[in-house]
Amino acid sequence: MTSTTFAAPTDATALEAPVARHLINGQWLGGADATRMNPARPDQVAAHSPRGGAGEVDAAITSAVAAQPDWAALPAPARGAILIAAAGLLEEREATVAADLVREEGKTLAEAKGEVKRAVDVLRFFGSLGWAATGDVLPSGTPGTTITTRREAMGVFALITPWNFPLAIPAWKSAPALISGNAVVLKPAELTPLSATHLARALHDAGVPAGIFNVVHGKGKVVGDALARDPRIAGLSFTGSTGVGLGLQSILNARRARVQLEMGGKNAVLVLDDADAAAAAQVVAAGAFGLTGQACTATSRVYVTPGVREAFLAELVAAAAAYVPGDGLAPGVRLGAVVSADQFNQDVAAVRGAVERGGRLLHGSADPDSTDGFFFAPVVLAGLSDDDPAVTEEIFGPIVAVVEVADFEAGLAAVNNSRYGLTAGICTNSLKFSTEFAARVQAGVVKVNRPTSGLDLNVPFGGVKDSSTNTFREQGRTALDFYTWGKTVYTGI
Repeated sequence: MTSTTFAAPTDATALEAPVARHLINGQWLGGADATRMNPARPDQVAAHSPRGGAGEVDAAITSAVAAQPDWAALPAPARGAILIAAAGLLEEREATVAADLVREEGKTLAEAKGEVKRAVDVLRFFGSLGWAATGDVLPSGTPGTTITTRREAMGVFALITPWNFPLAIPAWKSAPALISGNAVVLKPAELTPLSATHLARALHDAGVPAGIFNVVHGKGKVVGDALARDPRIAGLSFTGSTGVGLGLQSILNARRARVQLEMGGKNAVLVLDDADAAAAAQVVAAGAFGLTGQACTATSRVYVTPGVREAFLAELVAAAAAYVPGDGLAPGVRLGAVVSADQFNQDVAAVRGAVERGGRLLHGSADPDSTDGFFFAPVVLAGLSDDDPAVTEEIFGPIVAVVEVADFEAGLAAVNNSRYGLTAGICTNSLKFSTEFAARVQAGVVKVNRPTSGLDLNVPFGGVKDSSTNTFREQGRTALDFYTWGKTVYTGI
């Protein structure tokens, strides 16, 4: 490993693009081994990053193990004050952080600023919990005995995060781990190394002690695998594909380590006859096309009943037309670039396949041009069977398939007929149907007349079936449960 000073981010269009570094034991390490291009301008470098391996992982874990006991012994309000200070630094740097996020991930500037704000709010929320009680006083059946419960840090946690929210997701995993007294080793996505480095820099500058927050960049099959197999890792939190997540789970289960997975989604919205067609179309469009459809909570399938079908489709096509793709830094752009050539090609293949199988393309193209950037206009598909791959398989792009269903019961059954169960929505003016849907739908998050994407940070988040381990939830105070273990204390007087 080569030591170097972290350089302040510069204009990513310049020849000297910023370099994201490892952060190991308080030192910025590594060189420019990998290059990340701007997906909106593929000829421009967005960032460079090092490519770590087993040596960097070992060094990071070793430093974390050594530093963690003193961090856990620090009063929780003091730990919280550091997180709150980091939030302030990130907020001060919003303009630079958001612009870098756009250049390396492709989303719009408005979406990037929203993500910076989410990370800031997350750090402040969990920082404030340093002053919150974490145990209970309970009655005992034995005279002269008091029972109390405690939540205590577990040690060192590995965090593996995706490219679609490269700042917010590392923040909402790191903050509950840190406020609980644990140390962290973060493995960011290869496509978005710079965003995670901004978070690390804010925490470092705010005073997180050396060894408590570490970052190792590199390939998932190298760095992620080394983290999962190291017996010093008390637990691992992962957000990404179902296949990779289940593989990591098997490794950690073999040594009885704690594991938290947030994986794929094929999120559905049911639109009933009594819904306002225009309002429902806006709900679906926001969930399907916002964030370029590159969110695990994005809407990708819609079931609509006959009475509202034609009006809804017309309104949805009109709503899709308002999402014109372009460089996320350009004023007024509502739809940024797809994150990479691979993802662009995956989107194209999904649409072409659907059309070849008889699907009708109501909006968008099966043959978009990526010469000047990975821009993919919203796609609305109709005429597909309910078992078509475009209806059942996760695509991760601004693509939505609309399928007609006979009534509420048929629609609910179709929504539940999926291997995934992350988010689900219904558009209706009926209290009866909305209540019934919320009670019977197989999803961890339910939205009524609201987009499936978009989450509040103070409430639990997670899915069921192949979307999650369905054990520990992320976000809100419940996030602390994953990063702590419980202890019951009997005290005789």
